[in-house]
Amino acid sequence: MKMIKSLVLGSAAGLLAMSGAQAADLPVKAKAVEYVKVCSLYGAGFYYIPGTDTCIKLGGYLRVDVLGNTNSDDTGNIGPYANNRYTNAYTWRSREDLNIDTRTATEYGVVRTFWDATFSWTTGDGVAQSDPVGLYYAFIQFAGFTMGKAISQFSAPWTAYPANIFDGLVGGGGDVTGVNQFSYTADFGQGVSATISAQDQSSYYQAGTYNVSGFTAAGLAASPLAIYGTNGIAGGTAAPDIVGMIRVDQAWGLFQASGAAHLNHAGYYSGIGTGLTSGLETAGHPDDVWGWAGQLALSIKNIPTGPGDTINIQAVYTDGATRYNIQDLASQAGAAAIYGGSSVAYQSLGIGFAPDTVFGTGTSQQLVQTWGMRGGYTHNWDPHWASSIYGAYAAINYNGASKALICANVAGQALLTTCNPDYSIGQLGFTTSWTPVKGLSFTGDVTWTQLSQNYAGLLTAGNTAIGKPNVAYEMKNQDTVLFMLRAQRNW
Repeated sequence: MKMIKSLVLGSAAGLLAMSGAQAADLPVKAKAVEYVKVCSLYGAGFYYIPGTDTCIKLGGYLRVDVLGNTNSDDTGNIGPYANNRYTNAYTWRSREDLNIDTRTATEYGVVRTFWDATFSWTTGDGVAQSDPVGLYYAFIQFAGFTMGKAISQFSAPWTAYPANIFDGLVGGGGDVTGVNQFSYTADFGQGVSATISAQDQSSYYQAGTYNVSGFTAAGLAASPLAIYGTNGIAGGTAAPDIVGMIRVDQAWGLFQASGAAHLNHAGYYSGIGTGLTSGLETAGHPDDVWGWAGQLALSIKNIPTGPGDTINIQAVYTDGATRYNIQDLASQAGAAAIYGGSSVAYQSLGIGFAPDTVFGTGTSQQLVQTWGMRGGYTHNWDPHWASSIYGAYAAINYNGASKALICANVAGQALLTTCNPDYSIGQLGFTTSWTPVKGLSFTGDVTWTQLSQNYAGLLTAGNTAIGKPNVAYEMKNQDTVLFMLRAQRNW
């Protein structure tokens, strides 16, 4: 019996030892693979980041622009347009855009981040220009707040593009590349919302506070970015712009009313705008002065001409807040100098300049008033072809004190019969696009721009930087035409 018992126990121990050895030889069980899952909460293209409850969407486009009769990409050939051998027959740009959209559902609502940047290569002015990174948007949205670089709450949803791809339309706000802001939006339901916002004015919303004392008549054409004196925004920032907006966005279309308050804060009377050698505190300075802007925008959808057809229109008025009319990409940011032919002088010249304020040494800032409008109509011929017509207008007006300060400096120009810095810009364009497959489009665009200025007679001036001699020019309205072909793949 003992022998049988020992045999059984020994066999059991051997089996346990063998099973332990075999178990040690087996591979460790791998963790389950986490596959990327579709996130349907926020629309097509979102996926869950593995191991998290955050959804992410990648997007962007690759774009190629070829433009005729411009020294810039697609902002118009306004200042300076030499109309000589320094004028480009064409300008070329290739650009890649990348954007990243993340969203996470929380007990306080959705937390969203959005980032958008471009990588460009542009040939212009005879020089290849590599633009490594252009940051468009970088913002956080949470519980109604928007914090970071986003489209201004003043702008209509189409920014500066009511029906166009041309970048340089006047007639309203339109910082398509975004502006730093801290905003709060209240959603009242049924497509009704309201927003209050503090936004940075220094990047895109300072048209300039100009000391016009001592500038010469020759300076009117010598540098179209400073034709009425020396820029005083070297005074630094004092307050952000305060923006308010009310919007109704429903199936029939959209209505929006926007307003902005803009503080004009200049430096000192002497040495303004000269960097490290700016004027001394003892020179004095003009007092700060608030400007403002107001805009109405309307979009009409589902019109009888066809599915997807849209009409977008807007109108704006500014008083010391010019960038809300002549946006940062429009007409060389409000400084125009266009040369043309003449039957009575060497050549003709049209000029216009649109700062926020002007002042003289020892005087107060004088606000510059503007008004404008823009609009467009888009018609879809079929799912592959679409055309649009668009236009814009902006008028710039100086008060009596401003005109007196400016014209005192050109009094020695005996042949200049009228000194009046008021001017206007009119624009009209036509676009046709073909989309052979989803996400790929080819577009042709032509834009006509007219500068209507109010100087008369002859002005003796020159601009050696673009080959213009110091001779008499006939002051005259000017026209330019820009052509563009674009290929774009969205993804």
